Amino acid sequence: MAAQMAAQWDDLKTVMQLVRGRSLAAAALALGVNYTTVARRVARAEEALGVTLFERLADGYHPTEAGETVARHAAEMEAQEFDLLRALGQQSSALSGRLVVTAPELLCSTLLPQVFDDFCTRHPDIELEVRAGTDMLDLNRREADLAIRVSDDPGNQLTGVRLAAQDTASFATQDWADRIAADPGAQIDWVVYSKPGAVPQASLENFPNARVKLRFNDMIAMAGAARAGLGVVRMPMFLGRTYSELVQVPVLAPQSYTDIWVVSHRDVWPTARVQAFRDCLVPYFKENRAIFVA
Repeated sequence: MAAQMAAQWDDLKTVMQLVRGRSLAAAALALGVNYTTVARRVARAEEALGVTLFERLADGYHPTEAGETVARHAAEMEAQEFDLLRALGQQSSALSGRLVVTAPELLCSTLLPQVFDDFCTRHPDIELEVRAGTDMLDLNRREADLAIRVSDDPGNQLTGVRLAAQDTASFATQDWADRIAADPGAQIDWVVYSKPGAVPQASLENFPNARVKLRFNDMIAMAGAARAGLGVVRMPMFLGRTYSELVQVPVLAPQSYTDIWVVSHRDVWPTARVQAFRDCLVPYFKENRAIFVA
């Protein structure tokens, strides 16, 4: 009976994800299965419920009114499931099991490896999984236990602390720094974000002879271009100070940037594993606070 109920819940969750994602591929990605499994579960749900949940059209699966109703109730069941799991986790004091942390790739590739190493050394029985990326994983739906976010709005329904304030400035290789010092009026090449894709206006006021040489949609790629000597890049202070190939250049004065936070669902925040990770993370940022600001 339990196995049958589990299978039915899997089918209802699949219907919910298909309504959310509007395609077999999106639902399969959310569930971690292949698209044929999604199609099979939907067909099984329709057979069990005796209603048509989706219209199979040329451009994909379109939910019927019954499909929308099933998805809505499945979402409520999912929320109750997450509430239960968080409540049970809150009662656990074991420093073992799995901990999922999400953080931007920029931090994962520079500062956070030291925190990860410290945590794993202190707590070898905790299986740490790091999901690096800029996607705002849903902590209410337990897509991660803890999130490190660079954001002005890290989640007003979450519990958290600010790890560091940040500034940005302009960085380049020493060769570029020497050229700018020797001839401030010479042309300066910039590497910028694709959007807005322009030289910072504040720099043009004192160094108007500038051009955009390259545009990227990723800061790690921009930092790589700067380290290769391709031009000047505006970047967070900590990043420019991380790379030995880069020095701060005076073509753009330091400016305030978005804060770094660590956040979690309020029920997950006090759990032993999350507390143990914060005990490694927060002191590290406190000790290194000076590298983030001018």
